[in-house]
Amino acid sequence: MSKRILLAEDDLEISQLIEGHLTQEHYTVCTAGDGEEAARLFAQEPFDLILLDLMLPKMSGMELLKQIRESSVVPVLIISAKGSDLDKALGLGFGADDYLSKPFSMIELTARVQAAIRRATRYTQAESQPAAPPTMSFKDLTLDLHTFAVNVRGKSVQLTAKEFHILKLFLGHRNRVFTKEQIYQLIWEDDYYGNENVINVHIRRLREKIEDDPSAPQYIRTIWGIGYKMGE
Repeated sequence: MSKRILLAEDDLEISQLIEGHLTQEHYTVCTAGDGEEAARLFAQEPFDLILLDLMLPKMSGMELLKQIRESSVVPVLIISAKGSDLDKALGLGFGADDYLSKPFSMIELTARVQAAIRRATRYTQAESQPAAPPTMSFKDLTLDLHTFAVNVRGKSVQLTAKEFHILKLFLGHRNRVFTKEQIYQLIWEDDYYGNENVINVHIRRLREKIEDDPSAPQYIRTIWGIGYKMGE
């Protein structure tokens, strides 16, 4: 059975181009020209991936993303001409999995779609299997691999899926320095296209949730000119 994709894009020419290309790649694509139509389609049937433009009429892409995240962890790939760091931070903060700025090539779009669906499929399969050690910890931080719960200094912390897996990566390799390229390749399981802002946003938001003082982090430390590590 082909994977189902919901494409929310109000530019008809771009929508038809993406739909035609992904259909050739054996995906089933449902299109929506505004946010309200996309929300209705999403409520009616299941999808394996959402391709979401931010500048949608009737309901913005951000509002639609918040609505989707209230009930689903389906992968969401933002496609938008709004390429500022602020928009990336907002989109990723609301739970988007990745961000692709217009204009982009169909080859890159296909690669991102394949990687996002592959990750989601693997995580779903992994959750149905018996897990190994149930928890990972460092200092006052504990991560539960069974329930995806994170506890910092006795308080529960809510992380997005990407934030959780980045934290798991660091906890599993304490004192190892990871470059941004390595983090992207390991977590997103995709080639690194210089997506530095995507990594920066996730690290910043993760620090805001687990650090007492994000400007002086005690858990995820910056190794200037190289990357990040967990540890002293």
